[in-house]
Amino acid sequence: MMNRILSTILALVLTASAASATCYVDYKAKQDDPLRLHYGVAEIFEACTIEDAYAQLAVRLADNGWTLLIVLELFDEQGLAERIESAGEFYLRY
Repeated sequence: MMNRILSTILALVLTASAASATCYVDYKAKQDDPLRLHYGVAEIFEACTIEDAYAQLAVRLADNGWTLLIVLELFDEQGLAERIESAGEFYLRY
């Protein structure tokens, strides 16, 4: 009985920590007239899915005159360091 309770508690803790894991994406966006392109990295809130990333980023970028072109990849904190230089000023900006 005690093992079952501990297993249940462990499963709940692991589920909660997985659900609260921070999610990031890298993406490409553009502005028109004149044409400008950028590569960026952004944090995604709530569910960590490509669909949520598109929905959230499209709004954030549009508020600043950008159009989301593509979400490239979902990743966690482990992937941030390798993208800092490439994203430049658009690293966690949106």
